[in-house]
Amino acid sequence: MTTLHLEHATHTHTHSPDCGHTQVPHGDHVDYAHDGHLHREHGGHWDECEPDGHTAHEGHDHQHGEGCGHRSVLHGDHVDYLHDGHRHAPHNGHWDDH
Repeated sequence: MTTLHLEHATHTHTHSPDCGHTQVPHGDHVDYAHDGHLHREHGGHWDECEPDGHTAHEGHDHQHGEGCGHRSVLHGDHVDYLHDGHRHAPHNGHWDDH
């Protein structure tokens, strides 16, 4: 899975472990959940961290939801669940790997 390079040009806030936004481990970097967006530092600016395409998480039998034990984070018009370094989102009867 690749990640789109969508610069958040108007983002002046500098994220850090102490900035107050939820840290989301994501592959080789950390995203920060901010107002329904996931931001990552890239080349001296902040990008929207969005997957490029649709990637189903095959073989994921666990049903995420309230009380499932995984942190939830608002992502646009839905909720992602943080699970083993991935963000899982419901999609057409399966879980997508964000």
